[in-house]
Amino acid sequence: MKERPLDLGWIRIFDAVGRLGSLTRAAQELGLSQPAVTYQIRRIEEQLGVALFHRSQGGSRLSEPGELLHRAVRSGLERIDEAAREIRRSARSPAIRIFTDYGFAAFWLMPRVAEFRRLHPQVDVHIVASQNLDDGMEGGADAAVLFGSQEDFPPGARLLMSERVVPVCTPGFLARFGPFDNPTALAHAPLLHLESAGKPRWLTWTSWLATHGVKREPAQGDLGLNTYGFVIQAALAEQGIALGWIGLIDAFLAAGTLVAVAPETERKDFGYWLMSSPQPTTSAARALTEWLVKEA
Repeated sequence: MKERPLDLGWIRIFDAVGRLGSLTRAAQELGLSQPAVTYQIRRIEEQLGVALFHRSQGGSRLSEPGELLHRAVRSGLERIDEAAREIRRSARSPAIRIFTDYGFAAFWLMPRVAEFRRLHPQVDVHIVASQNLDDGMEGGADAAVLFGSQEDFPPGARLLMSERVVPVCTPGFLARFGPFDNPTALAHAPLLHLESAGKPRWLTWTSWLATHGVKREPAQGDLGLNTYGFVIQAALAEQGIALGWIGLIDAFLAAGTLVAVAPETERKDFGYWLMSSPQPTTSAARALTEWLVKEA
């Protein structure tokens, strides 16, 4: 069924006459009598003190002032009608927005979000991913899952999973270049780096090796990539060894497509943190945050 537009009185009458060039056709479109349409147009002209139409037997053609007003009215109506449609869509189907980074979205959230949608089929879910973690809750997100330490986030942020990292590669890469009996042996292999703008919040190869007392200059054959998805794809393509975050690479470890080649390193004060919108939340947004905590 065609949605009824919001009643905007004289604005829609003026717009209809301007578009159709006829008082009679405008009256028919709006379901009004021609005298009623004529009356409204005259009232507008009296208030402005100018003629908005050139009237003739062939119809009503916009005058220069009428053209100016009609352009403004048409633009405003289009925006108002779009806003009305968006409000109606939201009323029919609640929508929630989750902000996170590419790695968490691809490897943790996407495999699980189908279950949330099954539990809440009436809710529209929008996942917004960015490599810029400083975007935070900007843009009207109902929840954000971001990586960092507790001091990076406001009070009330909840830790979903601490940072647990293990170097990984494919069994084929391990067979060709391994074994890697200690961190020093890893330092001589091609490494895959997750690059970022500014100081990274997560463990890098430099910081991981430093925790094991190994200092290494960038070696020939290393590969830098700007999203974690690319890092994992490069590891699967046997381009080098990647740092694997537990929680993101579990499916690859379970399937055996990636294998751990060094002990796990954990930083309990770092990890993925959940932030909820500071504004009053809807029942759908509350259900989302509760589900995220339960899943993690």
